[in-house]
Amino acid sequence: MRTMQLLAIALGGVIVAIGLVGIAAPSVLLEFGRSLQTPGALYAVGAARIALGALLVWVASVSRMPRTLRVIGIVIIVAGLLTPFFGVERAQTMLAWWSSLGEGFLRAWAGLAVAFGLFIIYVVASPRRAGT
Repeated sequence: MRTMQLLAIALGGVIVAIGLVGIAAPSVLLEFGRSLQTPGALYAVGAARIALGALLVWVASVSRMPRTLRVIGIVIIVAGLLTPFFGVERAQTMLAWWSSLGEGFLRAWAGLAVAFGLFIIYVVASPRRAGT
């Protein structure tokens, strides 16, 4: 289980890093998003979401907030399963809409990614409190 915890912490760190890039240079994050708008990339993104969600469900029992982490993990798994059905055209439309809302909007969402990554690190790295 310790290996899975370390992997979850590392993935939380990756999420934080991506969020920080989005805060510092939203255009870089948009370009990365554009590069993922192919059918193959959507399958890869879906698989990555499923893997992250499964990891969160797996480590939830030893985390500081097991129920919360399980729910988040299940939501991410469902999002991963639905990703291929979303389609490239919808993904392009959504990215165009997001980019039209301006850098402030993109930075705010990137800030939420930083907060989410830090949340994962906190709940997985912190020892579970007695009695929970």
